[in-house]
Amino acid sequence: MCSSRVVSKWEKALAKLEDQSEERTAEPVGTPDPVDAASVNIFSAEFAACPQPTYANLREKCPVSRSAIGGGPILAKHEDVVWALRQPEIFSSKMDMQLAMGTERPMIPQQIDPPEQTRYRRILDPRFSRKRMLEIEDDVRKSARDLMDQFASDGSCDFGEAFAIPLPCTAFLHLMGLPQEDLGLFLHLKDSIIRPQEQEQEGMAVQQIRADAGRGIYEYFERAIDARAGQSKDDMLGFLMTAEIEGERLTREEILDISFLLLLAGLDTVTATLGCNITYLAENPEARRRLVENEGLIPGAIEELLRWETPVMVVPRVLTQDVTVSGVDLREGELVSLLLGSSNIDPSAFDDPELVDFERDRNIHVAFGAGPHRCLGSHLARMELRVAMEEWHRRIPDYEIQPGETPRFSPGIREARYLPLVWSV
Repeated sequence: MCSSRVVSKWEKALAKLEDQSEERTAEPVGTPDPVDAASVNIFSAEFAACPQPTYANLREKCPVSRSAIGGGPILAKHEDVVWALRQPEIFSSKMDMQLAMGTERPMIPQQIDPPEQTRYRRILDPRFSRKRMLEIEDDVRKSARDLMDQFASDGSCDFGEAFAIPLPCTAFLHLMGLPQEDLGLFLHLKDSIIRPQEQEQEGMAVQQIRADAGRGIYEYFERAIDARAGQSKDDMLGFLMTAEIEGERLTREEILDISFLLLLAGLDTVTATLGCNITYLAENPEARRRLVENEGLIPGAIEELLRWETPVMVVPRVLTQDVTVSGVDLREGELVSLLLGSSNIDPSAFDDPELVDFERDRNIHVAFGAGPHRCLGSHLARMELRVAMEEWHRRIPDYEIQPGETPRFSPGIREARYLPLVWSV
């Protein structure tokens, strides 16, 4: 269960939102179009810092609202979010035109829908099975220990730079069979796609930054494929180069489009989750001590913190037809935001959702999504998170956020871009 400190912060933020909402005149849900009154900016740094109060406010007062950026509908209720995730024929993932992510074609399998998407998942899912991920656990554990050797005796670090970024990224490069020395290049390309606003250069628009990075990703994998010609290796890139669907090898473009997606997913989401987890535990010493004293609680803690923090706060979908959600009419072609974070703390789906309970029963959260597009790498993520949490707390059991400092989170995907930690040595 969460400490009084976190509940207090949550309650204060919610009270602030309620005070602000009294100054607005909100249309009731059930009108022909989603309400605009909340004017919700789900891509702001303020929202990313503490999103739970806004989630509660939306669910209670306007479960179908309009985004302050772009005006698209936002779905906040668990029932609506899960239903949308499981209806790809209505809420489509074919958004390569609506979401310019530096790609020349849709990323596979994320930006295509069943039945075409199912063909790719059939060959990719076994490569990311729980059993296969356990086979690389020792390598991930060694990487975690090696990283901590570099800073544990210092008594302080920026958690992202020292641990949360390099650990899952080295695991990704190992899985793909790519050189570890290319990590810096990959991080630059990934951040230019996901957080172009942080990479802005004078005179360059966000979309130009993304387009340039996208070309860089394609060119890198083009060279990697050429260098592998005639070789046989049991890594992910080697698998893609020999994989078949219905008796036919993947085309070069298919390999590139899968690799593009794996790079973005493999270098970001676990990093973000680790930062959210450690921030929570740094602010809640009693919860942290429970994990230190009983390592067996770590798997449950990971699931509960995925539910409470939900680093991938929102996923987009485009409507293929008109549809009514919670009494609100949505229009074909609209880009809809599904608030996974709000769904995960909806009291209609979870008992006492505002309390963080590492031993919660039936924690069926949607931090990894739901339906046919459920996260391909969820078993890899869970293994990496478990190993990271175990090794960190074995080595540095007692830590806190540096006094006087405040963590900073990026919007969209809640990565702790600044998380200064201190501990006794």
